[in-house]
Amino acid sequence: MEPYWTTAFLDFAPADHAVGTAFWSAATGYPVSRSRGRDGEFASLLPPAGGVYLKVQRLSDGHNRIHVDFHVGDVLAAADRAISLGATELARNDGWSVLQSPAGIVFCFVDHPVSGVAMPTVWPGGHSSIADQISLDIPPDSFDAECEFWAAVTGRPLGQSRWFAEFRNLERPPNQRIRFLLQRLNDGPAGAHIDFATNHRSAETARHVALGASVEKVNDRWTVLHDPTGRRYCITERDPG
Repeated sequence: MEPYWTTAFLDFAPADHAVGTAFWSAATGYPVSRSRGRDGEFASLLPPAGGVYLKVQRLSDGHNRIHVDFHVGDVLAAADRAISLGATELARNDGWSVLQSPAGIVFCFVDHPVSGVAMPTVWPGGHSSIADQISLDIPPDSFDAECEFWAAVTGRPLGQSRWFAEFRNLERPPNQRIRFLLQRLNDGPAGAHIDFATNHRSAETARHVALGASVEKVNDRWTVLHDPTGRRYCITERDPG
């Protein structure tokens, strides 16, 4: 059962939620929806056109992280299949299931409807960008198995980066916004981060720094930054269209 949509969640520790939400709204150019949930813990970042694919969540405790929601027609069937592939289920009801990949990356299945693919934002000065990629960061000893797991869960063909041996990718369907990059770490625990695509990396980086981000490292094809809460993310030289 292949997901028909993917939503990326920026999960914030309580102390980081307000600052982090304001930054990501400004960085993407998407206003924040009204809060929802039992404690007002959920909100969406609203593109001017196309379906919502970025949301924020205020955690009750814990650290900042990324998780993804896969939208499917049958949540429980999709969850049972993921479990058969090696996932661990953390919670479920009729409308959602929370799971963890074999390497420990949290994801969910949901059945919410969506429509349309958001387009890149064009900024003053003419360059454009969009936060469109989730990098799944995977320890070396579980990298191959984790790549196969995510390919099976998403139904997306698994490819190899043209430039770097440590990166693989999942082919994005034309009717979805989120791309997936799989990165083999040198060390450290499994996790995930967001990547922006842009046609002018230096201008986009300067825009983020003006909003409160800090630059960690400039590489040949991407720049590593931290938002004001310390969350790491990247700006990459990819066609944002």
